Amino acid sequence: MNANEILQVDGLKSYYRSPEGHLKAVDGVSFAIEKKQVMGLVGESGCGKTTVALSMMKLLPTSAEIMGGRVLFHGEDLLKKTEDEMANIRWRKISIIFQGALNSLNPVLSVREQIAEAMLAHKTVRADSVDEAIDRLFNAVRLDPNRKNNYPHELSGGMKQRVMIAMALACNPEIVIADEPTTALDVIVQRRVLELIRSLCKELELAVVLITHDLSVVAELCDKVAIMYAGKIVESGEIYNVFESPKHPYTQGLLRSLPKMKEKKTEISYIPGSVPDLTGTLPACRFYSRCPYAQKICAEKEPPFEVVSPGHQTACHFWKEVEQS
Repeated sequence: MNANEILQVDGLKSYYRSPEGHLKAVDGVSFAIEKKQVMGLVGESGCGKTTVALSMMKLLPTSAEIMGGRVLFHGEDLLKKTEDEMANIRWRKISIIFQGALNSLNPVLSVREQIAEAMLAHKTVRADSVDEAIDRLFNAVRLDPNRKNNYPHELSGGMKQRVMIAMALACNPEIVIADEPTTALDVIVQRRVLELIRSLCKELELAVVLITHDLSVVAELCDKVAIMYAGKIVESGEIYNVFESPKHPYTQGLLRSLPKMKEKKTEISYIPGSVPDLTGTLPACRFYSRCPYAQKICAEKEPPFEVVSPGHQTACHFWKEVEQS
């Protein structure tokens, strides 16, 4: 780890057990994040993004197992921590906004009770200071503190999402993992939530890992991006480098599929084929069956993850051809 990095994921492997064998949901994922940085983890549904988040927090279901790798937080491997040690790290040091957060609030408890529970469990505030702390949180996420005694059904979707962000910040973490934080929100509310996350990142000096399949969200919010496909990161780098000059065919295909305001098209581009079965025998490059640049070597030899320019890496044997297309 360099001096600026607070979290490094190194060669993470997390597999699910199934009757057909191990499903290799995350298979050698590596990335790092720095303080006050927003990193986007992008890929289509089922590529392993959420499994990466759950692995980092050691919250995988019993059907899954971490098979290898490291998750270094300030140089200490979280994967070697006991459950008691992890309980002291979750929410206090690293918190998560779960996918489907709008349905995660308990309908029979007030918002205040739910946020206070986390604070008191981790002893970050005294019992007589809870209301003052929650008021500060609500002000931080641009919510009226008078709404803290409301029940979830009394709040709009955007308000509930802000409550979930407040809960993630309740114990003053250094890192927040946001798993699809704008799912089910309309575009106006989505924008407000994204602007809130960005401003909180700067104000509170947070590092944020944003998990999404929406490239437009990543372009607006993130400093860097890692593109996942079938359990592996195929390209990563500073946001401008990756979006302006993609070096992997999958990244190129994703960007070409985005509709552009200034172009008149009768058809939207798409990537033909589907993600391979991760329980079966896989080609060396998992994008092989869908790749327009694929050759025999792609099925036989895994492409190395190499630096193609400062702050920009990809795993493709033919990235130079992709660059020129």
